[in-house]
Amino acid sequence: MKYLLLSAALLCLLLHHPAQAQSADEQAAQKAWMEYMTPGPMHQMLAKADGDWTYEMTSWMSPTAPPTKSTGNSTNRMILGGRYQESKITGTVMDMPFEGLGNMGYDNAKKVFVSSWVDNMGTGIAYMEGKWDDATKSIHFTGKMLDPMTGKDCEVKQNVYMVDENTQKMEMFTVTDGKDVKTMELTMKRKQ
Repeated sequence: MKYLLLSAALLCLLLHHPAQAQSADEQAAQKAWMEYMTPGPMHQMLAKADGDWTYEMTSWMSPTAPPTKSTGNSTNRMILGGRYQESKITGTVMDMPFEGLGNMGYDNAKKVFVSSWVDNMGTGIAYMEGKWDDATKSIHFTGKMLDPMTGKDCEVKQNVYMVDENTQKMEMFTVTDGKDVKTMELTMKRKQ
């Protein structure tokens, strides 16, 4: 944390006093920070999904159980100068009110999409990273989230498909004994 604060302080100093003589290391640090913080084409792609959406969700508590269905709404908006897309979700899950908050961005340094998720059905934060697949117009995420039955993290996968300007699809899987087990599928439609 201390290093992060010092890096941020250095960045501010470099950005506000560019006329002062800088060493090669300082110039390289300033260039790296500028590239890291500047939104680019991937952020612009995310911004295309800004607006209000409805969703239909199918979820499975286990592979042998019948699925449950629910519907809801999502509002997406780019925040922090176009660096992240915030998604606020409301609906009903298992006859209970549901609220969730997601943040998705593109990490210019790592060259991956990053995603965090919190909702009122838990008290933890899920984090995933993913790569863009141009052939399927999708982001394939991997990450971890807590399994409250075991108290341990479990591996999860998520695929987000940009079907067209008004349709997105999301699939969620847990990895059990080395196999992907589908737990959720969402189809999202932009409100007209």
